[in-house]
Amino acid sequence: MNDKTHFGYQTVDTEKKKAMVGAVFDSVADRYDVMNDVMSMGIHRLWKRFAINQTGVRYGQSVLDLAGGTGDLAAKFSRRVGSDGTVVLADINESMLSVGRDRLIDEGLVDNIHYTLADAEELPFADNSFHCVTIAFGLRNVTDKQRALQSMFRVVKPGGRLLVLEFSKPVLPLLSKAYDAYSFTALPALGRLIVGDADSYRYLAESIRQHPDQETLLGMMEKAGFERCDYHNMTGGIVALHKGIKL
Repeated sequence: MNDKTHFGYQTVDTEKKKAMVGAVFDSVADRYDVMNDVMSMGIHRLWKRFAINQTGVRYGQSVLDLAGGTGDLAAKFSRRVGSDGTVVLADINESMLSVGRDRLIDEGLVDNIHYTLADAEELPFADNSFHCVTIAFGLRNVTDKQRALQSMFRVVKPGGRLLVLEFSKPVLPLLSKAYDAYSFTALPALGRLIVGDADSYRYLAESIRQHPDQETLLGMMEKAGFERCDYHNMTGGIVALHKGIKL
C-alpha cells in the first residue's frame, strides 16, 4: 500500500506530491513576485528583511537559500557575504529557479551566487558546508518535513544556524477568522485575476493550514538536532520565524 500525505486538504500518494507541488509552481513562477506583493500588501518584504537581519550572516560566509525561488533573499545575501562569500540558491522547481537566475543576472549578481536544482529532503551538499541555511515560505510544500530538517542539519557547519520563515498559526481568534476568510476567498480570486490560476492559490491557502504550528515546528527542529531553538511571531502569528543552531 502506498504511503499517504496531504496536498492541501487532499490526501494523495506520497510519491505523487512532489509532482503536484511542482505543477503549482510551474503555473505561478512568472507572476510569483507580483502575487506575493498583492496578496501580502507588500508586508512579505518586511518579514524577509527581519529574517535576513536575524541570520547574522557576515562577509565571507556561505549561505544556502532553500526553496529560494525568485531570488529575493539570495540577492540580499549576495551583497552581505561579498566577493569572498558564497550563496547557493536552491529550489526543487526548475521554473522558479530559472526565474530567480534570470532576475539575479539582470541585477548584476553573478560572481558569488550558484544555482542548484535540489530536493530539501536529499540535499546534494557535503556535511558541514554552510554557515547559514534559510528556507522562506517553502517548508510547508515539502513532503517529509522532518527528513528535510535533518538534511538541513547535516549541511550546516557547527556553530551555524537554520532559519525557517513560514506561515503559521495566528494567535488571536478574531485575526484567525479574518485570515481564513481572506485566504479562502480573496487569494483564489487574486490568483485567477493576476496569474490566471485560482486552484494553485487555493492549494497554497490549504497548505498553510496543514503546516505544523509554532510549537510543533520548534519540536521538529530540536528532533533534527538543532539547539537553542526559538521562534518569533510576526503579524499576530500569521508568519513565524524559527531559528536553531548546530552546536
